[in-house]
Amino acid sequence: MNNKNTSKQYTAVSLFSGIGGIDLGFEQAGFRITYQCEIDSFCRDILTQHWPDVPRSNNIKEVLADDVSTSDVWFGGFPCQDVSVARMGPRAGLRGQRSGLFHDFARLLAEARPRVFVIENVSGLLSSHGGSDFRCVIRTLAELGYCVGWRMLNSKDFGVPQSRSRVFLVGSYRDWRGPVEILFESERRRGYAAPGAAHGTRAVSPFKESVGDPRKGPVVQRLSYCLYACSARHTGTDWSRTYVSYPKGRVRRLTPIECERLQGFPEGWTQPITFDGNLDRIDTLRYQALGNAVTVPLARWIASRIRRYLASCEQGITQFTDRCLEVPETEVKASSKDQLAIDF
Repeated sequence: MNNKNTSKQYTAVSLFSGIGGIDLGFEQAGFRITYQCEIDSFCRDILTQHWPDVPRSNNIKEVLADDVSTSDVWFGGFPCQDVSVARMGPRAGLRGQRSGLFHDFARLLAEARPRVFVIENVSGLLSSHGGSDFRCVIRTLAELGYCVGWRMLNSKDFGVPQSRSRVFLVGSYRDWRGPVEILFESERRRGYAAPGAAHGTRAVSPFKESVGDPRKGPVVQRLSYCLYACSARHTGTDWSRTYVSYPKGRVRRLTPIECERLQGFPEGWTQPITFDGNLDRIDTLRYQALGNAVTVPLARWIASRIRRYLASCEQGITQFTDRCLEVPETEVKASSKDQLAIDF
């Protein structure tokens, strides 16, 4: 494949931007972010720190396609609270005030018709209201002229030691090849599971494996459970199930910097330049924002696939091989050395 067009800088619009996990992944893959939309004031402050020159708004309901620069890709993860299986009680689904913002995303797609879109959400989107909400999403996007594919992807397979499964939907405007070439491989890659046997040793869950010094500490699980949006205070219910342990039964929660590492952000990404000195309040905002974020290396992988797909379209190529799409091994699977980096 002639790669002369892969150096072109494509553009992307970010909706429901959060603290910019998808944005950073796309930027690392060579895209330029042209617009952001985020309602949370703390997240907008973080976005402003890292993208000071990018125009942004705070309410997707007030955004018109004419307000946004024409861009190749639009992406975003509309709020998951109304479809999440972690929600206590019945799920409002797409009828909810937050997850229902998907319809505003679709409205903007209908007006702008970008070449490719990416939507990220929790796996509960697939089962909300017995699957009818997901059918509504697919039908709505298809009626706009998009060929749509979806795939469950886990952060632990992209170089970070965190088990975080999310569903990613990709659509390309009037081109069935887009979702196939972006989300899927024609052949499986190398396996990572140890070979089994009829009476072999039972596999040990990676959540049960630990690393560190058991005599002096700290000790932590080799693979972290999924980070959730929670507060800086420990109330008995708001912690992730991942702890850092020390001798004599002492434990602590992960620090914001450690959570940034688990999400693939540079250290200090969520530390505001100026704040009122209330560390508990700032840490709470950092934990909440990081728990809602998209893992950066996973976003970079998707962005790199999209970039090659767009380049292939411009060159008139109908197919391209997985060799052209190969990503570094460190991005595909977290190795043993990619264990949770704990502050000693």
